Amino acid sequence: MSIRHALLALLSEGPKYGLQLREEFEARTGEVWPLNVGQVYTTLQRLERDELVESDGEGQDGPQKAFRITAAGTRELTGWLHTPSDMSSPPRDELVMKVLVALRVPGANVREVIQVHRRYLVELMQQWTRIKETEAESDLNLALVVDAELFRLDAVVRWLDAADGRIKRAADPADSQATTTTTGTTPAVPSVRRRIGARR
Repeated sequence: MSIRHALLALLSEGPKYGLQLREEFEARTGEVWPLNVGQVYTTLQRLERDELVESDGEGQDGPQKAFRITAAGTRELTGWLHTPSDMSSPPRDELVMKVLVALRVPGANVREVIQVHRRYLVELMQQWTRIKETEAESDLNLALVVDAELFRLDAVVRWLDAADGRIKRAADPADSQATTTTTGTTPAVPSVRRRIGARR
């Protein structure tokens, strides 16, 4: 998450104080991402250094110091909003790493590892669904955050189900023959990095 650009967005509405920015950030994000006030002031200092915001210049940083966005800050914010996030490389997902590692750890039952995490994720989805039913209907920001989280968790659960099925098929000698190379040693693995242009 870009705190820098979130603060610029809030300042695009008009001048604000540091504490006000923290409160509004948390309110606008459904209060699911707490923001430390020290982080707000550190970010504001960097934005001011980069001439993306300016302050009234009176005294030290503190609750009475107001900040406003500059023309350069508006351009920066507009550019950020219209620039797609870099999703060309898979993120280093800890859950994916656990499944990959469990495949190689002696004595580890990878399918059991998958089911432990699947149960946890389903419980999380149930909690988010309760929040959606009880609180999100009257709060558009929270509703959007909850929807995003439910879709994200659902995708992870579906990946775990797919991984479980693939591992089960790989363990079946009748199925594994079809996935080996002509040498009969290792499954053929396409060069994913080359195909999607990911950095090495």
